[in-house]
Amino acid sequence: MPALYVMIPAALLIVAIAVYIFFWAVDSGQYDDLDGPAHSILFDDQDPNHTAAVDEANAHKPDDKAPPHA
Repeated sequence: MPALYVMIPAALLIVAIAVYIFFWAVDSGQYDDLDGPAHSILFDDQDPNHTAAVDEANAHKPDDKAPPHA
């Protein structure tokens, strides 16, 4: 029972620190660009046209009837 007097405040302190770090990450812009890193791993960094696929994906609208590689 005496261990609970130490463990409960310690757990609350850890949760408070985790919540603080989460809000710090959101405020500092860590979650602003979620699609960029997913697309960038598919292309070589030395290729000057490595954003071509992202631009092409943004250009097509969902209501387009043409196949993606036509």
